[in-house]
This record gives sequence, C-alpha cells and structure tokens, in this order.
Amino acid sequence: MNFHHAESFLPVVPDLSAGPDHLCAGCRSAAGRLVAVVVTHDRLNALRQAIVRLLDAPPCALHHVVVVDNASRDGTADWLASIADPRLHLLRLPRNLGGAGGFAAGLNFARRCFDPDWYLLLDDDAWPDPGTLAAFHASDLTGWDAVAGAVRDPQGAICDINRPTYDPFASPSKFLATLRGGREGFHLTAGDYAAGRVCAVDGASFVGFFLSRRGLALAGLPDPALFIYADDALQTLKLSRAGGRIGFFPQLRFTHDHPSAANAQIGKPLWKIYYQHRNALILYRYAAGWMFWPICLVVLPRWLWRIRAYPGHRRAFLRLFLRGIWHGLRRQTGSGHDTVLRWAGTSR
Repeated sequence: MNFHHAESFLPVVPDLSAGPDHLCAGCRSAAGRLVAVVVTHDRLNALRQAIVRLLDAPPCALHHVVVVDNASRDGTADWLASIADPRLHLLRLPRNLGGAGGFAAGLNFARRCFDPDWYLLLDDDAWPDPGTLAAFHASDLTGWDAVAGAVRDPQGAICDINRPTYDPFASPSKFLATLRGGREGFHLTAGDYAAGRVCAVDGASFVGFFLSRRGLALAGLPDPALFIYADDALQTLKLSRAGGRIGFFPQLRFTHDHPSAANAQIGKPLWKIYYQHRNALILYRYAAGWMFWPICLVVLPRWLWRIRAYPGHRRAFLRLFLRGIWHGLRRQTGSGHDTVLRWAGTSR
C-alpha cells in the first residue's frame, strides 16, 4: 500500500510505462486502464469489505485503488497500511472534507498520478459484484463519456438513492412526467433495470459510476464546498449538459450496503439538515433555470414539514433548516464543516 499526504496532490508518480501490458494473457480491453476512487470517514467496518472485494479483481481489470481517508480516527489508515497490494494508495486528508471534497481530492490525485482512461467512483460501503469489472472491460463503450451501473442492496433490491435520472427540465414531456410522478417521473424504474438494455441518462450517483478521462475534462472536479449531498447529481448533470453522454448499463451490478429506508436517514445526525437543504437549492437553481423560484414556492413548505420527524430537536432543526435555505438561495458555500457542527451543537 502506498501512503500519500493530501497537502500535495503531486506525489512521486509511479512508473506506469508498462500500462496495458500488465493485462492478463489474452485479456485486452478497449476501456484501457481503470482506477477506483473510494471515499471514507470513520467507517472501517464497511470499508474492509469494499476494499477486499475491489482487490479481488485482477490487475488487468482494476489497475489502482485510491482510498481517500477523510481524517478518520477509527484505525482506517493502520488497517490499510497492513495490505501489501501495490495497487492500493491511501490519500489521507488533514480534515474531513465530506464526500464532495473527498471525491474531488481523489479524482485530482488519480488524474495527476495515473491519468487513467476510466475512473470508478464508490462510497466506502459499496463494491462491484463478481464479474462486473470484467463485464465493463468487455462492454462497447464507444460514444459514452460515463457509465452508471445497476446498484442494489445486499438483499437484491434496487438501491433507491442510486437510481440514475433523466433531466426533468430537458423537455416538456420530461417536465410533465415529473409533475405527475414526482421522483418516479425522472428516475429509472424497476422495468429499466429488468429490461437489460443500455440507455442514455442525464444523472447518476457516485456509487458504481465509471467516468472517462473525457468526461472528467468536460465536467471538471466536483465542488468540494458542497461537502455532502447533491454533489454527484450536480456533477453528472453538468456533464450531460456539457455534451457528455452517460449510459446506464444494467449488466454492471454493484452492491451498496446502505439502509433500505435510506430517505428516513437523511438529515440525521442533525448537522446534515443544513447541507441537505442548502445543496438541494443549489442543484435546483442549476437544473431549473428561470423555473427555480416557482419551484421554491412548492418545495419549501414541504421541506419545512419535515420538522415533524425531529421531536425534541425541532428548535435545532429550524435553526439548521433556515440557515441552509438562506445560504442555498444565495448560493453561499463558505461555511466550514466545523461551523456547521457548532450550529448543530455537536462535535461530530
């Protein structure tokens, strides 16, 4: 395992001159070199399984794994140091920059060190199913700038928070479908997963997401100031609006060991309330354009109604909610995470 401090994203670049020659005999991939980027913070138990599954892949399928450690205090760095696989690289950040900051740092690091043909983005509790990486290399990637896999929970159910999306403002029909069906109007359905056909989408999560070198150049790095929530939705929508093509490949299956009642966990712990609402407004403003303000009239009262889920903490909810709304409307992202924790009255 190779350890790198985040103060400089320009460590000594390993010798990659052999590149594709390291592929197994008879294994030649049009995809080229693939580097996984995994972001973690104080979730060693989850990370263990993800890293073991990734490193089970042969070097011809996965050339490097970059783990971005957001200043974990649970022994993450020590456990990673015990792994002898030279493909594993630890980028340890001096403070917690959240998922958005972690993916930005990890992509920047991987680009400067390895300049791979493709990146694979994953949370620390997700991994490719057996055969997925081989299937990726065997896929026809012509014309695609990014590829979203089919993400399911350990029981095999579709992971709702990782369903790829269409741009609800791309056409009148998409917008009307969203008005009629809400989330179901612009997210892929179970039928899309079952059909087994590749289809074009406009957005995806950073779980089981393959990003090409061209795709990264088109959209740039994620905005680290977002910390958590909406960074992946915003980044992939930027990619599609910049002319990048994102494909949903249902045969590329991933497991995300995430609670099935995912939406019930949003906003807990309390400090997440701030990011959830601030970043949603930033995303909506980018996506909706001139329709942003009418949409606010609809969604803000509904969001405020979430206060019911916080008995005993409603004053704190309201404080974080109002700050998030105010900063989201102003597109203000300068508040550091320590400040947000202080608003929530907690140290973590």
